Amino acid sequence: MKTENPLKSEAPLSPDDRYGRLRDLLAAGAGVLLVTVAVLVGRAIQHANGSLRVQWPPLLASWDPHVGPGTPAAVVVAVAVIAYGPVLAARLPWRGLLLTAWTASLAWTLSLALIDGWERGVARRLTTKHEYLRVIDRFDDIGAALRGFDDHILIGPPGNWPAHVAGHPPGATLTFVGLDRIGLGGGAWAALWCLLLAVSASVAVLITLRALGDEHLARRAAPFLVLAPVAVWAGVSADGYFAAVAAWSVTFLALAATRRGCRGAMAGGATGGGAKGIWAPALVSGLLFGLTCYLSYGLTLIAVLLLAVLALARTARPLVPFLLGASVVPLAFTLAGFNWWDAYHLLVERYYQGAGGVRPYGYWVWANLACTTLAAGLATVAGLRRALSAAPGAVRTLRPGSGTGRDPADAAQRLGLLALAALLALLVADLSGMSKAETERIWQPFVLWLLPAAALLPDTARRGWLTAQAVVALLVNHLLWTGW
Repeated sequence: MKTENPLKSEAPLSPDDRYGRLRDLLAAGAGVLLVTVAVLVGRAIQHANGSLRVQWPPLLASWDPHVGPGTPAAVVVAVAVIAYGPVLAARLPWRGLLLTAWTASLAWTLSLALIDGWERGVARRLTTKHEYLRVIDRFDDIGAALRGFDDHILIGPPGNWPAHVAGHPPGATLTFVGLDRIGLGGGAWAALWCLLLAVSASVAVLITLRALGDEHLARRAAPFLVLAPVAVWAGVSADGYFAAVAAWSVTFLALAATRRGCRGAMAGGATGGGAKGIWAPALVSGLLFGLTCYLSYGLTLIAVLLLAVLALARTARPLVPFLLGASVVPLAFTLAGFNWWDAYHLLVERYYQGAGGVRPYGYWVWANLACTTLAAGLATVAGLRRALSAAPGAVRTLRPGSGTGRDPADAAQRLGLLALAALLALLVADLSGMSKAETERIWQPFVLWLLPAAALLPDTARRGWLTAQAVVALLVNHLLWTGW
């Protein structure tokens, strides 16, 4: 039996090529079916007993057809990326590509947010009763707030934290406390902070793909990273900020593991070499991973991606500086009086005090994947189908003596393996039962690494798949009011 080549796309099409494209469409069709069933079953359950605790299952959203000032901009950005994105991604100098990807991601994400208007879609997003900004004044004495943080996690005692504050380690809240202290207080500044960092994640992924695979595949992935439906939830939410911090941790570890200096990564140059080329980026990676763990408990699962990076690079050399860097933030918080492990156990108790104790696991364990399908888009589903097809070959490239992995076919398989590592982390989060609903927003750090799988799709079909990505995002943002 012949093995499908994920990069094969030249005309005329062979029977294997046509069969591969048919399977891409079937995978996308399965994604549509999953979402449809999740909607229909979810509506029936919610109508019967309200136990899903969402108004438009499986998404935390309500039916609200509308247009706004961002509508024309979003359509223009979508058309421009579909029409010119693949060509520009192939031809721009590497630095130009990174800058263009960041700018286009910002334009796409901001225009989607502005469909809801500036106040409703941006400035007031992070000021609701559930958000971090509501407790800024309770952190006048940061030391005392950290020492007493656990006392306010459970529902019941006076002064319990709002949902998002209680649901995350205090690093998340301290970010916004810090912004307020330097004169950037209020919802608009908080939103811009999250937005600007969130869109930098696409640049982090591109640099990682180039370091671990090859530049050609990174360029193929760029338009799909820009025109991602998950941008609906990245703008504006703190989870987009968390996703960026986690993404840059993975990127710096990839630079350390492949011994690429930061200048080389930006310029597309050669490897940095030497111990310095490993220690500096590995330390930064560790610092960012430590911070990630104190922004969101669930993002400890980014360790799966970090391990995948080391496996793909076939090295453990960055581990020592990485672990040194990763110890800094936990040590600082522990010395300040916050115990991560105790707080997490209290959070689990609070989770089951609230919606987590009501929402049925039997629905959400698969409906969460329908949320992911909407956030990642149908092109990603089709790309993951190709990644799974190439997985056996990808594992073989990791064996000693199997070559450098710089062959285009090997690079495609390795990209697929990185995407599958993100899928594994996502599935662990799903099975844990601590992610029932709202995963279209919460799982942004994992969905981000699923998106490059679309680079495995054939050239001649890329604009069609990009169109599918844009249509999903535009429909969701124009027909629904998304929560949080």
